Amino acid sequence: MWRYLLLILFSVVISSDAAKTESTARTTTTNQTIVSESDIPRDIQRDSWARLPLPRREQMDADGKRVYDMVRHPDSRYADSLWGPVAMWLYSPEMIEHVFPFSTYLRFGTEKDQRLTELTILATAREVRSQYEWSAHEPLALAAGLEPEIVELVKNRQPLTTSAEVPGLGDNERTIIQFTREAISDEHVSAATFAHAQELFGNQGIMDLTGLIGYYNFVNITLKSFNLQLAPGREQLLPDLW
Repeated sequence: MWRYLLLILFSVVISSDAAKTESTARTTTTNQTIVSESDIPRDIQRDSWARLPLPRREQMDADGKRVYDMVRHPDSRYADSLWGPVAMWLYSPEMIEHVFPFSTYLRFGTEKDQRLTELTILATAREVRSQYEWSAHEPLALAAGLEPEIVELVKNRQPLTTSAEVPGLGDNERTIIQFTREAISDEHVSAATFAHAQELFGNQGIMDLTGLIGYYNFVNITLKSFNLQLAPGREQLLPDLW
């Protein structure tokens, strides 16, 4: 009798464990990385993928049109289309008139090459847990020559002390990642990290690095406030960190 009851109990435990395993597998399988229409919140506009529609030039006053044309200038990176946080900034033409040249300088005008600039952007996106920022810039970072192994290190927030064999991860790369992590996630950048960054990049370089980190924090706040979404069909490249 007792043997029979134990056999039944054992069968129930096995069945329960199997069900849990199946449920976990099903969850993993259905954890899609491709954005679908059902993922988009109801208050999101379909032209901007944000809470406000794309600004219309014809609806702006003279100053607004002047600033709009500055952003959409033929030599601008937004010459062909208007998208992302910049589209939302155009709701305040006076603000974007100052911010847009600042952003252009930090992304393309500093002495850091584009590979290190994109590394800084990815490190920032990872620390602030921005799916939109990361998914937009991972392909740009790879195109700029950043090694996939470094991208994965930053994505998984691996400790720098155990990453000696990562291709391309030199002193500059390590310092940028460490500086960004501390600037965002710690109370302050440590004296040792600051001094080493200063030694590598100089006073202007360390200010430009700080500016780039701060700028992409501002971008992230815009993304969160207007709830900008990756459009359906886009791939989410950052793991779910929330």
